Amino acid sequence: MPPPVFRFAPSPNGYLHLGHAFSALLNFELARQNGGRFLLRIEDIDAARCRPEFEAAIYEDLGWLGISWEKPVRRQSEHLSDFREAVEKLSRQGLIYPAFESRAEIARLVAEREGASPWPRDPDGAPLYPGAAKSFSASARRQLIEQGLPYALRLDMAAAGTLAPDLNWVEHGEGPDGETGIVAARPEAWGDVILARKETPTSYHLSVVIDDALQGVTDVVRGSDLFWSTSVHRLLQSLLGLPQPVYRHHPLMTDASGQKLSKSTGAMALRELRAAGATPADIRRLVQLP
Repeated sequence: MPPPVFRFAPSPNGYLHLGHAFSALLNFELARQNGGRFLLRIEDIDAARCRPEFEAAIYEDLGWLGISWEKPVRRQSEHLSDFREAVEKLSRQGLIYPAFESRAEIARLVAEREGASPWPRDPDGAPLYPGAAKSFSASARRQLIEQGLPYALRLDMAAAGTLAPDLNWVEHGEGPDGETGIVAARPEAWGDVILARKETPTSYHLSVVIDDALQGVTDVVRGSDLFWSTSVHRLLQSLLGLPQPVYRHHPLMTDASGQKLSKSTGAMALRELRAAGATPADIRRLVQLP
């Protein structure tokens, strides 16, 4: 049997905090304990927010924690052709369509529909796609694209579900309501998710399953906030003929108010803790790892 493969895949859009340290250390230790491999992947498809100094800080912070990884590091921005190929494969199956509404237009459509009854939300609380682009003819879509309009490529969830019904995954951790073991996937709860945009040939959902497959990742260990995203990932794996890893979702690190640590809310960065005198052993204690 080949050794298990674990990975830590941060986005260089800010400095790492304790939540990142917990996930990175957990993956690293599980790989070591199981005689496995540990990979580092840089998820830098968001060109507007990802910056070289944040990427450099990731390497510095992980090295300070005592974490080592295989070289070379896979950077998503260097492999966009892999994602385009996957989009084309799904398109040939008739599972993708362009939608042309802006975020503001989608918000307006949702507000109109909620005048009658609550509009459905996905597991993250975002409204499901309310537009009618799926019903456009091929000529109408082509005309709008030729006009230069921006668009998002969405997965036709109803059609995809008929090709890949009754999916599940093996969960070695725990979901938000204690789900573990064999978990039934519910990709339909996400509606017609975005898989790519005109200016970006991929999204998180698509890139993560492609990268995990190409890197041979066998064990996906990540935060519980991504637990139900696994439903979409299992669907894409099935549609694209990709291997199925096992999953282990871990609890999130939270602040004093119970909110998850986040770059967007200004969680204290590891480099700040280090400057204040913290040691790698201190970080391990803070994230409750031996």
